Amino acid sequence: MSPIDETLATAHPGPSLSDDLALALRLADAADAVAMARFDAADLRIDTKPDRTHVTEADLATERAIREILDAERPDDAILGEEYGTTGDTARRWVIDPIDGTHNYMRGIPVWATLIALTVDGVPQVGVVSQPALGRRWWAATGHGAWTNGRDGEARGIHVSGVDEIAHASISFQSIEQWDDVDLVPTLERLARAVWRDRGYGDALPYMWLAEGRLELVAEFGVKEYDIAAIAPIVREAGGRFSAFDGSDRLDAESSLATNGVLHDAFLAFLHAEDTP
Repeated sequence: MSPIDETLATAHPGPSLSDDLALALRLADAADAVAMARFDAADLRIDTKPDRTHVTEADLATERAIREILDAERPDDAILGEEYGTTGDTARRWVIDPIDGTHNYMRGIPVWATLIALTVDGVPQVGVVSQPALGRRWWAATGHGAWTNGRDGEARGIHVSGVDEIAHASISFQSIEQWDDVDLVPTLERLARAVWRDRGYGDALPYMWLAEGRLELVAEFGVKEYDIAAIAPIVREAGGRFSAFDGSDRLDAESSLATNGVLHDAFLAFLHAEDTP
């Protein structure tokens, strides 16, 4: 048992993070099977939620599959899911986005993922990001490193890049619309001019590329806890930093800023600098 496991076990007796990570990976296996069964189906059912976003039958079925396993194996833990809300009120809480990238999923674009996290006292400790349509998965638990599946199917450790200058950084800004919604398009334009390369890849994938050392910054607005809880421990265990746009560790700030760590403070200072001509 790692020192982190021992500390958490003292504060919250129960499964170790190693056990929780193993469960999270099995949850991802179950989710992959359900989601892939309906991916790119011609008769996929698509509905509109009250907030005018879309939800597919696969979103609902995938979350149900995850919840069924958690109800059986972690009945005392709370659950927060995008589609079925919150059940339970305990320090240990599983956070689920059954299909992150629903619009891609419903259009047959293979860039979508199931996000599974465990938070303890509000801090993300376990994270799994599974992209079965691409045959990729990433996972981490605090104190246990960050991992992905290689081309040969074997697990390999991942680490962020060592790029230490903004001018040499490659970034993903998710979408111009997000920055426009918070009146920060001028800031985005300054950032795009300051870095080596900028792209709007979208959803969970660029965070995983950052954890693999392929990007140096990913920033997003309008995010919910279930959008980012699984991502945070993977980025952090890969040696990066993950915060809200204001630099805090809050998951409810509706913003996220992931970097390779070396450049985190520099990016925060740049993004919050007064916009000058």
